[in-house]
Amino acid sequence: MDVRRVAVLLADRVSPFELGVACEVFGTDRSADDMPGWDFGVCSPGGADVASWSGFGLNGVRDLDFAASAELLIVPTCAPRTAPPPEPVLAALRVAAERGAWVAGFCAGVFSLGHAGLLDGRRCTVHWAYEAEFRRQFPAAGVDPQALYAEDGGVFTSAGTVAAVDLCLHLVRRTRGVAAATALARRMVAAPHRAGGQAQFVQAPVPATAAPDDAVVAEALEWVERRLDRPFTVAELARRSGLGERTFLRRFAAATGTTPHRWLTERRLDRAQDLLEQGLLSIEDIATACGYSSSAALRHQFTRLRATTPSAYRAAFAR
Repeated sequence: MDVRRVAVLLADRVSPFELGVACEVFGTDRSADDMPGWDFGVCSPGGADVASWSGFGLNGVRDLDFAASAELLIVPTCAPRTAPPPEPVLAALRVAAERGAWVAGFCAGVFSLGHAGLLDGRRCTVHWAYEAEFRRQFPAAGVDPQALYAEDGGVFTSAGTVAAVDLCLHLVRRTRGVAAATALARRMVAAPHRAGGQAQFVQAPVPATAAPDDAVVAEALEWVERRLDRPFTVAELARRSGLGERTFLRRFAAATGTTPHRWLTERRLDRAQDLLEQGLLSIEDIATACGYSSSAALRHQFTRLRATTPSAYRAAFAR
């Protein structure tokens, strides 16, 4: 998807943080950092002023007409979540999905996508505190209550407030590549990449490239990071860490919110994406550098988890 215009749709009493996340990622001028921006607008029905949860209001908001040609529409949390937003907002979301635009809901903004009928039969996520309520209202939605964010057929959902940052960086990765998302995350002093399947509940949520509080796990991650071209087993990592396998797995999950296998797969694919963007190595050599036995093995995992082929990714994002 070539995303050039991004529209945030508001109803009333918006979460300032979630609105701020969208503004920070897609609406901030970063030309000084040599980062191209987006045509960005915050919209409401009729361009009406919008109140926030924190007692201040927003004016100078655009009309929903701006969203009619946006490739990405974002709905942050707006109160009340139990009632549908105004019909013009629902109509804008439905029309956008029908014409192939992406739509995204942050936290309780996911309810707006449900009210628009966009989550029936689709995998989605929602904040753990709203799961039971969400299931009652939208029984046809395929809720994954563990995921930080989810993507299904151009419909994106995120759980919790800070997960909106993760979803936005994921959207940047999907549209502009790993290098652009990593540079933006570095500028924001944010985690470069937390996989959507990472659990909402972790004792110390960490990105792949940051050290968790558990020094033993941190050392294991760093050691593996330098050797992504090699095969690993849980038994080997546990033994090297001086732990039993069960203890290692428990501490790894507590520190990262995922399993060693999933973490390693994501890191290898991240490395593959970076090498594909650089355009210096053949896909066969990239497969070897990322620990895959062949380009076919890389292609299988890349297609399964990145929804495209290595060749197509290189054609889209080569620097």
